[in-house]
Amino acid sequence: MAWYRTWFGTSYYKLLYGHRDQDDAHAWVRMILEKLKPALVVDVLDMACGRGRHARCFIEEGCNVTGIDISPESIADARKAVPGGAFVVHDIREPFASERFDLVVCLFTSLGYFEAPGDDQRALVAAATALRPGGWFVLDFMNSAIVVRDLVGEECVESAGVRFTISRSMEHGRIVKRIAAEHHGEVQRFEERVTALMPAQLEALVVGAGLVIRDRTDGPVPAPFDNVHSKRLVIWAQRPAA
Repeated sequence: MAWYRTWFGTSYYKLLYGHRDQDDAHAWVRMILEKLKPALVVDVLDMACGRGRHARCFIEEGCNVTGIDISPESIADARKAVPGGAFVVHDIREPFASERFDLVVCLFTSLGYFEAPGDDQRALVAAATALRPGGWFVLDFMNSAIVVRDLVGEECVESAGVRFTISRSMEHGRIVKRIAAEHHGEVQRFEERVTALMPAQLEALVVGAGLVIRDRTDGPVPAPFDNVHSKRLVIWAQRPAA
């Protein structure tokens, strides 16, 4: 079974990435809405929404939010944590809606997981299809060039009594993170495998989905994207108006 079908639903994932909290999510959502300046109420699709932390912030800003994610456990948590949203177990590679949303977001490096060639393109086509004409797509991805350059081979992290030993390597164009979680003398092992999509590749995927790129920034502070220094690449794209 693909790693992303099991890892995201575990309690260990929540512990390891607990620093990605609501304050972090608020910073991203405020940045997006301030830049786009949409109407007070807008229909938002949160692709690969996880446990709904960004969805909660969009709702607090007056938006109607639908979140989709492949992890049933994450969707169950989102429904409990964010009762004001609509959350659906769904593979982002498959079309979800047609011309229904004013804004589609894909945040926190949620592409590059798939093995089959063309699957990332399928996901972006699904995003474009879900947008109303004139609607916006915001894609947040790591700046792969910086991540590969500064790759930390091994580190240990402790959280809530769990010791995580993390090793990272580059394998066939993918950043592979192997995670050993030790708790009460027992060790469980997990992996993350993400294709190191470079900025030009991401832009080609967005354009290939029929969207028009309007801007490229860092995030969550919308400074201009810098290939050498930016840690994130945020692509702002629009579906052409009818």
